[in-house]
Amino acid sequence: MEPSASLSGVGGTSLGVARARAWESGRPDRLFDDPYAAAFAAAAPVTRRAVSPGSARARLAFHVIIRTRFYDDYLLAACAAGCRQVVLLAAGLDTRAYRLPWPEGVRLYELDLPEVLTFKESVLAGQEAVPRCSLTALPVDLRSEWPATLTDAGFDPGAPTAWLIEGLLVYLTASEASLLLTRVGSLSAPGSRVSFERNNAASTIASGDRTGITEYATLWKGGLGEDTADWLDRNGWRTEVHELADVAASYGRPVPDASLSGFLTATY
Repeated sequence: MEPSASLSGVGGTSLGVARARAWESGRPDRLFDDPYAAAFAAAAPVTRRAVSPGSARARLAFHVIIRTRFYDDYLLAACAAGCRQVVLLAAGLDTRAYRLPWPEGVRLYELDLPEVLTFKESVLAGQEAVPRCSLTALPVDLRSEWPATLTDAGFDPGAPTAWLIEGLLVYLTASEASLLLTRVGSLSAPGSRVSFERNNAASTIASGDRTGITEYATLWKGGLGEDTADWLDRNGWRTEVHELADVAASYGRPVPDASLSGFLTATY
């Protein structure tokens, strides 16, 4: 999973995620089907490198696959519980708007860097992809002032919202992560939900030998680290922890080795 020269920095990591999703989608026992992931990979080809079992790259790819299915399930459960607004912060090259069976009335907002959304829209247009819900893509830098952009696009802070912050917080400093989550809270009506990785899953996965993932590791800033769940609890959220090993086992994919990573879900 390598970033591409066509999408540099943090934006480039989204291509590595798309490649992992394309690989999983080709398995007969796949946990999800992303019919567009391979098109993203083909639009920005890279030199293939072998993935050794147990390597940091293999662990990171495994995490991406499990989290994709976990977040799919989380979002659909949130909608079943009454959320009709969905906001993907750092949406990357995810195609949930196009591939998940959304209930009627869902409005989905994708926020990410302009270059990521431009690349994504170009590839999806070539695939003649059609979203399965009302979709609004908003080019923003999530370290800057983005809430007004979201509300100006029609987002209603008075309605319950399902927020997803996938693979982002580790790329932020503690102060940037705190500000982002504070803004999410300020826009969340009672009954809103949020989910993201716990314990800075990426850096936990890559503890020790980081061979093959230095493109990612050099961009990590740590986020809120071990304090993330406590931060949510102190700021009005009811938090639940989901260990990666338990989640993977529930999908019939036991973790290949010991893991301290996983996910948080929280309700406001």
